[in-house]
Amino acid sequence: MYQVLYRKWRPQTFSDVAGQPVVTTALKNELKAGRLAHAYLFTGSRGTGKTSCAKILAKAVNCLHPVDGDPCNECDNCRGIDAGTILDVVEIDAASNNGVDNIRDLREEVNFTPSVGKYRVYIIDEVHMLSIGAFNALLKTLEEPPEHVLFILATTEVHKLPATILSRCQRFDFGRIPAADIAARLHYVAEQERFSLTDEAALLIARLADGGLRDALSLLDQCLSRSREVTADVVADATGMAGRGHLFSLATAVREQNGNAALTLLGELYEGSKDMERLCAELVEFYRNLMILKSVKQAEDLITVSASEMEELRAFASTVSLEAVLYIMDVLQGTLDRLKGGVSRRVEMEMTLLRLCDPRLDSTPQGLLRRIEALEERGVAAPVATPQPTVAPAPVQTETAPLPEPPAPAAAEKVTTPCTLWPEVLAKIAQKSPPLYGVLADSTAMTNGEELLIVTDNEMFGPLVKSDGNKAVLMSTVQAVLGKPMRIKRGRPAKNELPDDNHDPLSAFLRRSAEVGVSIEMKG
Repeated sequence: MYQVLYRKWRPQTFSDVAGQPVVTTALKNELKAGRLAHAYLFTGSRGTGKTSCAKILAKAVNCLHPVDGDPCNECDNCRGIDAGTILDVVEIDAASNNGVDNIRDLREEVNFTPSVGKYRVYIIDEVHMLSIGAFNALLKTLEEPPEHVLFILATTEVHKLPATILSRCQRFDFGRIPAADIAARLHYVAEQERFSLTDEAALLIARLADGGLRDALSLLDQCLSRSREVTADVVADATGMAGRGHLFSLATAVREQNGNAALTLLGELYEGSKDMERLCAELVEFYRNLMILKSVKQAEDLITVSASEMEELRAFASTVSLEAVLYIMDVLQGTLDRLKGGVSRRVEMEMTLLRLCDPRLDSTPQGLLRRIEALEERGVAAPVATPQPTVAPAPVQTETAPLPEPPAPAAAEKVTTPCTLWPEVLAKIAQKSPPLYGVLADSTAMTNGEELLIVTDNEMFGPLVKSDGNKAVLMSTVQAVLGKPMRIKRGRPAKNELPDDNHDPLSAFLRRSAEVGVSIEMKG
């Protein structure tokens, strides 16, 4: 009978465990020194080797001929434990045996001496699923078990365990297995099973497995059902991925603001049975790689891709700004959350791509900022009217807010521009003072380098800011984000323009600037 790869190639010694050198070395040293704890806690994400190490430890303590801390896997005890014929090693699934009665039965069993081996070993998997009553029933036995009993608890959610349980165990944390280690193990399995596996395919499977070797072997099994020659295309087809080429095409359509191309490609992917949630997750990972490339010098240490894809990513990263990448990731993360809620997945992705391709469809402060950044990237400035002898400032009614101000700067002609960091100021205010954020949520801001003009028609602005606490929050946040203290004023939107431009604040601002002859400085 065929045995799936993750079962067939489960590690049999500590040396076979991939990606957990700290854990395996410590366990081997304890075995060699004969300094075993009475209870162990193995915690970490799924597929990282917790259960495998528990079984190896159970064999090692009962092995008749241990080899440097590892079980020999040849003696009667080792073979019997592997075959499940020795009752001294008991595996308990806490997800289905989580009641008080189950633990009471266990407490009665621990008093019996081992039948064959030296220890009775209890491996309790997913221990966080035990009920409160079951935990309480386990406490005394876990603290002072008989000398011939060894407990090994395994969990993926250690935060759900009571502190009383944690304090009675020796804890080992299993980290996510590095992609390079997973790929190396996959190549070893491929060599032993005599099928071909390309380096690109191995890295792609390792990336999809997200640090879990069991998931990686399961994906490899899935690929083998299609072909004995496993390539990146076979992996993409087996897992329903959009593929690297489609991701670059979608990202290009977004960069060029080509909604027609984006929706056409999305339709092709949907007709090809590509899962929209996975597609969105792949796009998040794609832009995450761009973010790393634009932020980290040694990006290769944080990105798991082939050399050829790395070059393509570098080339693409040079054509987009970090601000645009962060904005797109934020939108995609929100879409990913909604996709998990059972909405129409295709429609949700179509709306998201249209918003990304046409910033005018996004009226949030982040969307407004993205439009300004797009203008900066293109080197476009608002039209400048013919200079006039004397021109009034932009038509906003200003009044000085009752805030502490630094000394007024020397009189000089200043160029007023939109404050591109205003969304970041709002985000920080939302964390510090939700009431103040509620008043400023729909506001915009302009600056000339020395003064910050907050434009809002919310009548609660004045009374709320008179509070000393809100004054301090606003002043300190502006200084922290903009990098220097600013003289703050309050402005009101021009009433005669609200009916036409309330839905599009950027267009209104640009039009007002053109009418009064105020130029807008753009980068590049």
